[in-house]
Amino acid sequence: MKNKKDLFEKSVHGIFLILGLITVGCVLLITVYLVMAGIPAIKEIGLFKFLFGKTWESTSSNPSYGILPFILTSIYGTAGAMIIGVPIGFLTAVYLAKIASKRVRETIETAVSLLSGIPSVVYGLVGMMVLVPGIRVMFHVADGASLLAAIIVLAVMILPSIIKVSMTALDAVPKEYEDASLALGAAPVETFFKVSVPAAKSGIATAVVLGIGRAIGEAMAVMMVSGNVANMPGLFQSVRFLTTAVASEMSYSSGLQREALFSIALVLFLFLMLINATLNFFLKGKRKE
Repeated sequence: MKNKKDLFEKSVHGIFLILGLITVGCVLLITVYLVMAGIPAIKEIGLFKFLFGKTWESTSSNPSYGILPFILTSIYGTAGAMIIGVPIGFLTAVYLAKIASKRVRETIETAVSLLSGIPSVVYGLVGMMVLVPGIRVMFHVADGASLLAAIIVLAVMILPSIIKVSMTALDAVPKEYEDASLALGAAPVETFFKVSVPAAKSGIATAVVLGIGRAIGEAMAVMMVSGNVANMPGLFQSVRFLTTAVASEMSYSSGLQREALFSIALVLFLFLMLINATLNFFLKGKRKE
């Protein structure tokens, strides 16, 4: 009986190990492919001209492949979405996990689940029909398709990830921590923010990382509301993100233009890896402290 149990445990361990290695292998395969496909264009164009050039004219008679507008737009758009979405998502998660009644929690959780299941194109369609005209009328601009519209759409799209993961982390905090804080005379709200939230900071940080990944990687909805024009970023300016630059031209690209699009994908991939590595570094440092 014991031998069978040991054999079963070893088999399960082996299956999980294989699945983990497959996942790592897929990441390595994607990395190698992007590097091999993206480096040739960077070599031909020049690293400085590619990263810091302000003009993208890939189809002109004298093409220019500068992606600085795309990089800055992605940074500003993601940062703006996080500034709006993270506080809303975090406070909503604290409310649902610690304060809301069971009925309210179930109702809002259902709504959040529905929000996470809505396709990107629907977010973009609603943004085109409601948000873009609203910005045009409210701010008296020529066209509401702008960086501001993209920021608002992205902020709404990252809410489900932040709320769900943060709630899971807060629910996992042992109740004894809160009981001890309340017994020492702390107010419930003080306990939630000074005991529960610090205890769940790792999970909350993971929620933020997932939100950043969703914001940076979104293409369809952003393309529909941002104007998709290769301008330097401005709040009411039509702009193009790194993701939309690849998605909008890949279908008809060829030659150096196609290679340059793979180089943009490589920059986006490295950008995501840098953000994840930075956040993990700070989180590990805080754990050691």
